[in-house]
Amino acid sequence: MNNHIKLSIFVICSLLLLLHISVQSKSLDPYKVLGVEKDATQRQIQKAFHKLSLQYHPDKNKNKGAQEKFAEINNAYEILSDEEKRKNYDMYGDARGSPGFDGGDGRSQGGNTFFRSGGPGQSGFRFSPDDWQQSTGGQHGGSKSYSFSFGGNSGGNSFGFDMGDVFSNFFGGGGMGGAGSQFGSSGGSHSSSPKSSIISISSQIYKKQVIEKGISWILLFYTPLTKGMQHYESIIEEVGSSLKGALEVGSVNCEVESSLCKELGIHPRNRPRVYVYSYKTRESGSLFEYTGDVTFKELKSFAEDHLPKFSKRVTLAQFEAESRTSESLPKVMLLSSKKDTPVIWRALSGLYRKRFVFYDTQIQDVSDPAAKRLSVGEVPAVVGWLSNGEKQILKMGIRVKDMKSTIKELSLLLDDLEKKNKKVTASSQSKKPKADSDSHMEAAVPLLTATNFDAICGEKTPVCIIGVFRSSKGREKLHTILLSVSQKSLIRNPRDSVSYGLLDASSQSSFLYGFEKSGFKSSDRLLIAYKARKSKFSAYTGDINSEEVEKFIGSVLNGDVQFSKIRQKPTFKK
Repeated sequence: MNNHIKLSIFVICSLLLLLHISVQSKSLDPYKVLGVEKDATQRQIQKAFHKLSLQYHPDKNKNKGAQEKFAEINNAYEILSDEEKRKNYDMYGDARGSPGFDGGDGRSQGGNTFFRSGGPGQSGFRFSPDDWQQSTGGQHGGSKSYSFSFGGNSGGNSFGFDMGDVFSNFFGGGGMGGAGSQFGSSGGSHSSSPKSSIISISSQIYKKQVIEKGISWILLFYTPLTKGMQHYESIIEEVGSSLKGALEVGSVNCEVESSLCKELGIHPRNRPRVYVYSYKTRESGSLFEYTGDVTFKELKSFAEDHLPKFSKRVTLAQFEAESRTSESLPKVMLLSSKKDTPVIWRALSGLYRKRFVFYDTQIQDVSDPAAKRLSVGEVPAVVGWLSNGEKQILKMGIRVKDMKSTIKELSLLLDDLEKKNKKVTASSQSKKPKADSDSHMEAAVPLLTATNFDAICGEKTPVCIIGVFRSSKGREKLHTILLSVSQKSLIRNPRDSVSYGLLDASSQSSFLYGFEKSGFKSSDRLLIAYKARKSKFSAYTGDINSEEVEKFIGSVLNGDVQFSKIRQKPTFKK
């Protein structure tokens, strides 16, 4: 027996072995594997898959046969979770829709016997003597060779399976590098479903669509060596679907996007790693890793907890107290019966966090005093205020069809309110004289000097608010805030009055030593409330923004701030 014949026999035996394995796998009914009926809904199929994949996951189940069972579960879910594959299986018993076998016990065509078996859930095998094509080696002649046809998309098939099917049994289903493979996907989209909502994230997409866009993301980081990808993808996609509109879902292949993963300090190895890009603790986004069980309930709870929290939960009285702020942004408030800030409102607060000031309050119904005072006749309702204080009822009786469409509907209302506010702001600014020079700035909120200090902050002035700055940027911000506050009526007692001034700490550091030994050197910007007549002062070194500054000044005028004795009378450097 020459070498060519030996090689041919070896190839035939090997392929018959692979055929046996493939046919054996295909004989498994995916409905029976997942334990669901043939009319099961996608939700029922997902639940069954989640339960079984957790039970037989190789990382948790070390029993013999668990890994094989886990692969069967993945294969079954890959078929039933895809509408086209499921339809093909129901009709032909094959997910590809080209089964390669017919029903019946056997037929004869032209004297050549074909053996067939078929139907959903049954093994399929077809053999024809003509498939063992003998040739003389073409024009060159020589030894006989044997060829097999393996179906696929290339036309007629003899055995009813393709090489991808064979290898899928070794690598966890889904074909080489497919979504169901334990080796994951090596490139772009890797979800088993062609309609997957999981976005393949590149470094460019991460920078343009994820960072600082105000919306939360669930991100799956993996490499081709990570295991259990299909289970992770399924859970993440389901969570994303349940919170559609409030967050997005994406995946990062750290082998392809190695520089991005290295920059983020994320190195998945044996298993994928799940993160939520969140605005939970700060205005800028951050990645928070999820380390719990990969189940729908647990991951959804984690994702919801990490949605934006820029809306302030207040009572109407608290809101009215804060509404005196000089914030140039429009304000919006949600009135609902919910105990906590609704997910939709939190999502909107992230998307519009730099364009609106968000509030929400809990009321029982329209009989609530808050609803009556705001003229709200149906809840939930959204009320807006332009920067000039004008109130507008944006929406009453909000009905949530689904999260995405409701967020879109409310977004249009916010966009419209923002346009109106820009017109109001432009109109008011056109009526005011421009302060585009130091002389104009000093005329509005004067720079304190040895010459004018007694007239502005002397003993005849009950309270003098001094804005201390160390840079031109700090000066500009303090001037804008103090100018706005000075035009408001914050005085509760008519006998009280307040004056305002700016102090350049970089050239008048000795002035600050009169109040505090260190001269407040650690503060770039601060406020000092000075009562010259009583030789007392109170300092504010927190965040310098319109809201906090107005709160501090309001507290000073209401007597809610504790004053301390000055060390010595502040003096100016000559």
